[in-house]
Amino acid sequence: MSVSARFHLALPVTDLEAAAQFYGDLLGCVRGRSSERWIDYDFWGHQLVVHLVDELADVASNPVDGEAVPASHFGPILPWEEIGPLERKLADAGVEFVIEPTTRFPGRRGEQRTLFVRDPSGNHLEFKAFRNIDMLFASDGLDYP
Repeated sequence: MSVSARFHLALPVTDLEAAAQFYGDLLGCVRGRSSERWIDYDFWGHQLVVHLVDELADVASNPVDGEAVPASHFGPILPWEEIGPLERKLADAGVEFVIEPTTRFPGRRGEQRTLFVRDPSGNHLEFKAFRNIDMLFASDGLDYP
């Protein structure tokens, strides 16, 4: 599979202007094409499209490392040195963390810094960074909690 391939993700939102403020103004994603019902964004090199809908469905969760992780979520994998500044930016903007910034699996091959937030429509985003990016798909043969 090509490492340079980009993904396209379409998300439902209930307020297009609030989505524009969150993805464009707060996160700094560059706005692309748009209409009265959708907006394209450059989401860390990937195409994110927010589509206006009337309502959203509830999201199920799974237990991961003692947290109820929303089963439906997305987000970029950042370099380790960029996750701390993003954590502070979100906190300073008053964004509520669904799951507070934490280090998962400390000392293990998959050690990562992670945090979860919701956009204004309730879509869950996970921002994460691996201490060693080479461990992104590595398996150590152990089951994780």
